[in-house]
Amino acid sequence: MKIREASEADIEQIWPIFHEIAAAGETYAYRRDTTKSEALSIWLASPQKTFVFEEDGRVLGTYYIKSNQQGPGDHVCNCGYMVASAARGRGLATAMCQHSQEVAIQLGYKAMQFNFVASTNGGAVLLWHKLGFATVGRLPGAFCHHSKGYVDALVMYKWLEAETEL
Repeated sequence: MKIREASEADIEQIWPIFHEIAAAGETYAYRRDTTKSEALSIWLASPQKTFVFEEDGRVLGTYYIKSNQQGPGDHVCNCGYMVASAARGRGLATAMCQHSQEVAIQLGYKAMQFNFVASTNGGAVLLWHKLGFATVGRLPGAFCHHSKGYVDALVMYKWLEAETEL
């Protein structure tokens, strides 16, 4: 498996992954009918960097990294991760999160924050906890899950600088 920085040409392989996940309405706060053009903007144009994990030239997963806020909050980054359904259970989300933390440190970020994790996304919540993220906030009923209705959204956070304690 190889990881590399994505280009706009990768939208052709990222789009089916993005579309499947957004259309499901279970984990991301994107409209279920998000267009390919909108996905290009969300996933490739707006972030600071986007990466793809590929095997034999086929994109199996992707993530982006960007500043969570501007100005006094620009030392905290935000990431989004997506894995193709056919590649789930192979450790890609773990590898992408670990890679993104290394990239974050290289880019000068001090912390990483996930702003809106659906509480029903149990696999992600467990993984983020396993990788050192703390749940620092709960937004009651903030995520409208496609089949479960209004569920809580979690704010998860990890300080990346080992030398500095908060």
